[in-house]
Amino acid sequence: MSSTALVHHPADVTAPVALRRPKLLFLVTEDWYFCSHRLPVARAARDAGFEIVVATRQRAHGDAIRREGFALRPLAWRRRGDGIAGAIRAVIEIARLYRAERPDILHHVALKPVLLGGIAVRLAFPSGRGRPELVSAVMGLGSHFGRGWTARALGWAVRLAAGGGRVIAQNPADGAALAGFGIRRDRIALIRGSGVDTAHFRPLPEPGGAEFSIALVARMLRSKGVPDAVAAVRRLRRAGLAIQLLLAGPTDPDNPDSLDEAELAALAIEPGVTWLGQVADVREVWARAHAAVFPSTYGEGVPKALLEAAACARPIIAADMPGCREVVRHGENGLLVPPATIDALAEAIAALADDPSARQRMGAVGRTLAEREFAEEVVTEQTLALYRAMLADRKAAA
Repeated sequence: MSSTALVHHPADVTAPVALRRPKLLFLVTEDWYFCSHRLPVARAARDAGFEIVVATRQRAHGDAIRREGFALRPLAWRRRGDGIAGAIRAVIEIARLYRAERPDILHHVALKPVLLGGIAVRLAFPSGRGRPELVSAVMGLGSHFGRGWTARALGWAVRLAAGGGRVIAQNPADGAALAGFGIRRDRIALIRGSGVDTAHFRPLPEPGGAEFSIALVARMLRSKGVPDAVAAVRRLRRAGLAIQLLLAGPTDPDNPDSLDEAELAALAIEPGVTWLGQVADVREVWARAHAAVFPSTYGEGVPKALLEAAACARPIIAADMPGCREVVRHGENGLLVPPATIDALAEAIAALADDPSARQRMGAVGRTLAEREFAEEVVTEQTLALYRAMLADRKAAA
């Protein structure tokens, strides 16, 4: 079938007009997060024929988004700290954008876009007519969804915001939590993480030197386990083991859980601890480290840093938490330890430091796992299949 359609103009002249591409709009809080976690999916959708619009706070990555051929719609919001008045302003701004853009599919990424975007789409299309298909990606529910009335209220809000659309969970624990809030199981899609570029992140040889090096790659948050990693290395060095900890990642001023630069500088004074700050190419970190460590106390979705470590054939020591369990298979490509347990974390680090053959075996298994289950191609195809199903639903309802 031709990619053009014939339309009749008043002058009785026929001219080919390109068929309209389906429009996909991503709602994301920060431009850097879109580029680090959603760019591969957006590229795949563009190449599959979608028109891509990105609505986000513009900081340092706006030009990178535009260079992809995506339309950028800057928003005046932040991930945290806007307050009730800021949330209301954001909802009104987003609703106006939705009415102007009239996308076919809305992809709300993370909790704030899910909640505020879910309100905005109802405000933009109050009768339901012309309302886009909606996919809500809520990652890392562990910290937000504990127990008690606050958890129930937040779960009810997520169910209302999802509005009968599709919901993406990154791990089975999150999927079960979402189902427990009343979201139909047939509306929940399990898509594990953002994927990893296995051509870019390739197996690396172990570093030389007398010290055993571990790396924690993340934003410098307490809940990512930064203080626990430092405490474990401090304990091991006092016991006479030559252990080096590399902390790679920025502070996060918008997050009250973030360590500040003064606190990180104080940690880096300790023997065996180095804070590298934000590293443009994380392969440089894994080239210096024998293993990855990730003692998170937060309910992660699927940590991208662990996927990159696995793709570089690094064994992983991580907290036995949702998300981390998706990447780390205990005894196969790494070790899982109880969260917030310094003794167990130190023992796991010492065990890998003392066993080069186990590190090699675990690294090879991690690389295979990254290729088979977490490669960008796997994740993008699963997401595109979801988009296609949503377009079919839209067509059937028209």
